[in-house]
Amino acid sequence: MSSGNDAELERVARSLVGLVRREVPIGPRTTYRVGGAARVFCEPSSEADLKRVVAALAGSPVPVLVIGRGSNLLVADRGFDGLCIHLGEFFSTIEPVAPEAREIVAGAAAAYPVVARRTAAAGLTGMEWAVGIPGSVGGAIRMNAGGHGAETRDRLVSCRLVDLVAGSDRWVAASALDLGYRHSVITSSELVVAGRYHLDTGEAGESSARIADIVRWRRDNQPGGQNAGSVFTNPPEDSAGRLIDAAGLRGLRLGTASVSDKHANFIQADPGGSADDVRRLVETVQRFVADRLGHELAIELRMVGWDPSLERGDQSCS
Repeated sequence: MSSGNDAELERVARSLVGLVRREVPIGPRTTYRVGGAARVFCEPSSEADLKRVVAALAGSPVPVLVIGRGSNLLVADRGFDGLCIHLGEFFSTIEPVAPEAREIVAGAAAAYPVVARRTAAAGLTGMEWAVGIPGSVGGAIRMNAGGHGAETRDRLVSCRLVDLVAGSDRWVAASALDLGYRHSVITSSELVVAGRYHLDTGEAGESSARIADIVRWRRDNQPGGQNAGSVFTNPPEDSAGRLIDAAGLRGLRLGTASVSDKHANFIQADPGGSADDVRRLVETVQRFVADRLGHELAIELRMVGWDPSLERGDQSCS
């Protein structure tokens, strides 16, 4: 892989010696488990590391991809021709900062299911639904992840944002993020480092039972295997899965990718399959639903590494 930013990418990589690796497979880090490598990969594991990354990228045109648990991401087979940032374990802490105010601060690398279980065990309620979100805190904030009648914005108070280009590092109120259905104003050059959440007090047993119910529902109604959850956002007053099913596309296969027989808004990748096949099937489903039913489905899945004309979403992924 190569790009017009080769020299600049090399400069950034040299300035981050000891923090970066070359040609690191990132497709296997996603829940699709297909796709290629990042040309340069960086995993900050401390505040000092993060400051080095920010300093290296200040004013740089180098393409940056931030990944968490890869639960909403599809990486092209050719890989990503830029700098991929993955926050290390240091940024996965979950801390009660004001027990009397029922607030927690969760690092961007913390898994949402872990947040759900730990808060429930502590007798805090309001995040049980997050057990069904396979992504990280950072990605969940960026896309206002939600499920089971709740969304991130319902509990988020503020988040710590680092602008990788401008170099700023600040806490931003949730009300300033324009959080909507799978939407925020956080850009691809902004890195979510942590989120502050307000919770309620409750009974740990009741919260744990609610979590068990959600896990059971997902097991019964959603497919396992290699997928990224819902591929398309739900249209107002309808569901993408119902539309795909109505268009006769349940079970449709292209190469190593197929529309799930269990839930039509899930597209599965075969073990050892191709990310390019998945993208091709996503766009085929989108086109058929438009042609057959007159509905334009919006893609929720983030797809990176293809030519700009084929890219979908931004480059900040859960």
